[in-house]
Amino acid sequence: MATRRLAGACLVAATILFAGHANPGAQDTSRRPAVRLDPVSSILDAFASYSVVALGEGAHGNEQGHAFRLALIRNPRFAAIVNDIVIESGSARYQDVIDRYVRGEAVPEVALREIRENTVTPTPAWDRPMYDETFRAVRDVNRSLPPDRRLRILLGDPPIDWEEVTTPGAYRTVLMKRGSHPAEVIQREVLAKGRRALVVYGDGHFQARSERPGRSLVGILQTSGTKVFTVTSTFADLSAFQKDVGGWSMPWLASLKGTLLGAASYETFFGPPPPVDFFKANPRIEDHFDAVLVLGSSQSLRLAPLPYPRCTEPAYVEMRVGRMVASGMPPTVRDRLAAECAAAAPR
Repeated sequence: MATRRLAGACLVAATILFAGHANPGAQDTSRRPAVRLDPVSSILDAFASYSVVALGEGAHGNEQGHAFRLALIRNPRFAAIVNDIVIESGSARYQDVIDRYVRGEAVPEVALREIRENTVTPTPAWDRPMYDETFRAVRDVNRSLPPDRRLRILLGDPPIDWEEVTTPGAYRTVLMKRGSHPAEVIQREVLAKGRRALVVYGDGHFQARSERPGRSLVGILQTSGTKVFTVTSTFADLSAFQKDVGGWSMPWLASLKGTLLGAASYETFFGPPPPVDFFKANPRIEDHFDAVLVLGSSQSLRLAPLPYPRCTEPAYVEMRVGRMVASGMPPTVRDRLAAECAAAAPR
């Protein structure tokens, strides 16, 4: 589930990036080659046509995607164009905490940690300290901005009380809100206020955008009439679909619709698709996303380690294992967590 140098060059880039849908029955031989675009500039340019731009994280916790997002947020154009950043990696229970923090108020580190640790996700996906670095980056940008232009982080994950979630059935009830809840947040806090938002979520929340009724985050928004520009982030090798992309400098962004890359299968990016009619009828990556951001090769993918020694604390281990088991995972997750923590230990 993107630098403007000349007006003419920008017009060409925009035409390529926001081109209309190609005829789905067209043969690949009639498709045009994709063109490498500057990722930061292209994403910022997309806000000229869209109030919501959805940027897939790629593999949760990957360092390259994190570095790219920091560069995007710190770009001088970002705060002049964007108002809000909607994130998956934070529980809506703590919206008041993150609001105070990015405004520059004193907030204990443990409170920031709770934003990430107490989400609907039972695994340690968001426990990596790199996600706090995003909070700090927004806080730092806001220091130089007037109050009416300060960036806001919106926590998109639905609130959950893990004391009350003790069975897979109870967990599924909250899990099913992970598309509808952030959609409601965006409609209420962004669209209704005439603001613009960058949405950073796992790529799976952006696919199946044309499915009706909408079930993914983007599908729900587009069902209500909101156009969303969607970008999938990947480490996949796309040179089989367009040979010259193998020589492009990383990271790079390219439009998908009507291009050679757009014909790539969904499976190339995400593995086997769900065995349902919608995915059978929409087998290409261009059916699900507007653009692709390639962060590197599969061999270059780096995942940030878990926080150490936090992940060795008995209370933390019991919390994580308890939540994973309550959500339906086997007790062997304890061994997997121990292995991840051991890998994070200083050498």
